[in-house]
Amino acid sequence: MKTSEGKFQGVWTLGEQRDGEISSVSYELLAWGRELADKRGTTLASVILGHNIKEKAESLVHHGADIVYVVDHPGLEHFAPDVHAAILEKLVREFMPEIFIASATTYGRTVMPVLAAKVETGLTADCTELDIDQETGLLIQTRPAIGGNVMATIKTPDHRPQMSTVRPRSKKPLAKDESRKGKIIVKEYPDELYVSKVKFIEFIKDETTALPIQEAEIIVSGGKGLKDVKNFTLVHELADLLNGSVGASRQAVDMGWIPYSHQVGLSGKTVSPRLYISAGISGAVQHIAGMSSADVVVAINNDPDAAIFKVCDFGIVGDALEILPVLIERLRERKTINVKGES
Repeated sequence: MKTSEGKFQGVWTLGEQRDGEISSVSYELLAWGRELADKRGTTLASVILGHNIKEKAESLVHHGADIVYVVDHPGLEHFAPDVHAAILEKLVREFMPEIFIASATTYGRTVMPVLAAKVETGLTADCTELDIDQETGLLIQTRPAIGGNVMATIKTPDHRPQMSTVRPRSKKPLAKDESRKGKIIVKEYPDELYVSKVKFIEFIKDETTALPIQEAEIIVSGGKGLKDVKNFTLVHELADLLNGSVGASRQAVDMGWIPYSHQVGLSGKTVSPRLYISAGISGAVQHIAGMSSADVVVAINNDPDAAIFKVCDFGIVGDALEILPVLIERLRERKTINVKGES
């Protein structure tokens, strides 16, 4: 919507829920939103859509929201992008937020582009930093570009809301404060709005990992350099010892070594763990773009000129099939010593 259409005010965050429970990324977003709202001298609101979630909305107030907009309906039990986008459009047109941010999860990446098109505004994806321009009051949106080699600064001067997605795990949630008071607004819409063009068949849980890679603090990823699917067990072993999740390059996924849900990169998942270990991954631009915001990157590759070494904090030049077993053995020894020490 053009800025001339009316007065836009307030910062919004898009909450997420899973099986009726508020997801942690919802609280991370409120930490982002709180900073922006305070700088703009305005209110912070969170929007949450789902089924049987009204009773959980207050937790968003406890984590920083001044207002929570809730849409609770049986038609929202399963995620349908067209339905969620249609409801969000109605909310945006009615309350006219100045800024609307979401997490760069599967949910945020799916619904926010559709919403942006519906309300005719821009959307900056995968931001690593958000700020307010002190002179203009515009949202400053910073994200990696050209495979993470440069940082692009983007503004949306003529349309509202200013919309962005930010990478999960890029900010710690605010401390829970049960004494905080806020307004909870429950919105209801005609049943026909919840009718989707998408037919829900079934939900198949990914049994290959206990924790989705977007939420993991430690990720061990394997690539083509592991040479065979049977060698991917080394990646799983190391990840288990570190209490981490398993990631993969696109080539490893394309060869059928591991499901797509583990793929890191532009065509897979964008991750921001504390520790990212890559084994046998050369470092294509697409892959680096998906993991470049990790706090610490450890790369193992037998090619000293591999691109992955340009973005890593620690590099090991050598055969991953020789190095991984050594790392696994040393970690097991340390765990054994720790257990004996405790006993």
